[in-house]
Order: sequence, then C-alpha cells, then structure tokens
Amino acid sequence: MRNYRFAIVQYDPKEEFKRRGEVQRLSSDLVANGWMVLPINLERLLFERVRQQGADWAARVCEMERRMAALEVSRGLNYVKPKLLPLVEGPDGIAADCSKIICDYADAHPEQIDRTLAIIGRAGALYPFFRSSALLGHVDGRTRNVPVLLLYPGERRGPTGLSFMGMLEPDHDYRPRIYP
Repeated sequence: MRNYRFAIVQYDPKEEFKRRGEVQRLSSDLVANGWMVLPINLERLLFERVRQQGADWAARVCEMERRMAALEVSRGLNYVKPKLLPLVEGPDGIAADCSKIICDYADAHPEQIDRTLAIIGRAGALYPFFRSSALLGHVDGRTRNVPVLLLYPGERRGPTGLSFMGMLEPDHDYRPRIYP
C-alpha cells in the first residue's frame, strides 16, 4: 500500500459475521504490535446522517416507502433512493464523514500516521445505495496518507470487477489492489 494507500478486501456477503471476527482479531494483533486501527462503520455513519434530517424524517420516509412498496416493491425502492442517495453519495456524502474521521485522527496524532490503518466496514448496510468505487474516489487525497482498507461484501468478476453484494452490475473502476 506504499504507492496507493487504498486496498479492498472482497468477501462473500454471507460471510459477514465471520469476516467481522477476523477483522477484530487482525485489529487486536495490529494494536498489540504498536499500530493504531481506526475503525469506520458505514452503517453508523448512515444512521447519524438520517438522524440529522430531523426527528420525524425517517418515520415519514419509511411510511411512504411501505405504501409505495405495497403497490409494487420497486416503487418503494424508487421512492427511497432519491431520499437516501444525497446522504450517501458524492463528495459531501459518507465519503466526507470517512475523510473527516481519518483526518481528525491524523491531525491529532501526526506521529502515528505511519502506524495507522483505517478500516472501513459495514458497507452492506448501504445496499443498494452505495458504490464503493465512488466512496474511494471521493476519499482519495483526503486521508493525510493514512492507508485505508475497505471491507467489500460482493463478488469479484474478472481481474478488476466487483459486484456489490453480488447483485449490482460489476464496477471495473478500481485502482486499489483487491484481496479475496
């Protein structure tokens, strides 16, 4: 990760709980060897953004989604997408939150940057509103050179293609090294 400070660990979404345990063990081993592991939970960041929309925003959106889905499932999803996408996507979406967490830590502990690893997980909670290639693109250059590992629930298709949750069309726009 010296040339490009991002890597992706791809895994089968069915193995989410197993992978969480492995990441905890890896994090403990790194900390025991003098590293700082900065965990970033995308699910938690999404919930924080939803709470910022106001006390009744989520209840109203969920109620309308239920009504629309009762007519046709795709209508419910189509209603929710424009509500959640601005919270998730783009340079001011969740990528900005990830960058802020990493940069705040790096600014407070500049002597630790060379022994810090940010691990971004819980991406599956953002399905189908999330594109990891977009997240990494928006975070790129905004990490104070702290290496970032993205835990990716999905399928590898071809040498550089990843299908989020094994459901979306594969995205081939990945510069980071992809590890199975």
